[in-house]
Amino acid sequence: MPSAELLWAYLLAISLLTVTPGVDTLLVMRNTARGGLRDGVVSSLGICSGLFVHATLSAVGISLILLQTAWAFTLLKWVGAAYLVWLGVASLRQAFRSSRGRDVAEQTLLAKVSRSDYRMGRSLREGLLSNVLNPKTALFYMAFLPQFIDPAGPAFAQSIALAAIHFVLAMIWQTLVAMMIVRSRQWSVKPMAKRVLHGLTGGVFMAIGAKLAVTQP
Repeated sequence: MPSAELLWAYLLAISLLTVTPGVDTLLVMRNTARGGLRDGVVSSLGICSGLFVHATLSAVGISLILLQTAWAFTLLKWVGAAYLVWLGVASLRQAFRSSRGRDVAEQTLLAKVSRSDYRMGRSLREGLLSNVLNPKTALFYMAFLPQFIDPAGPAFAQSIALAAIHFVLAMIWQTLVAMMIVRSRQWSVKPMAKRVLHGLTGGVFMAIGAKLAVTQP
């Protein structure tokens, strides 16, 4: 493990970064609105599991190869951007889905319908891919993590330990976000509110994906 001084500095920095809204928070919010608390928490599990992939790549130097090889970085950038745009399109489709023909009794059962839309494999896959295919996360781990690693100790073990801390903090924060969405059930089960949430998150996903696609290495 890093020294106590480095560890406290890492805890402060990673806590601030964890609560900063971004793609991960948006995905958890969208999936919680789609499939309930389980959908949000399992999506968070997928997202946070991706941190270990980036920590491993950073530790063994593969991230450095990506940074030094233009075509590899460009490929990862475009795959990540395409996936974010795909998530955005999926959200916009849900936002514009017609609610025609719903009666009052059906609207009172929206929470149950939402829960039935939960699929564990899909939630894990969406969360994991959104994190692993994000080159900004790879760049972040490559530039950020080494600053808190003690050169006198094993780099790989320290990287995994720091990623585990990030995992726990991110899971706690994203679970709280999912719980807040569920707590606002009276608001969130309304068809118009759900369409607005899906529309906003879809637009933001597409904007982030487009920005990522044009970002220069």
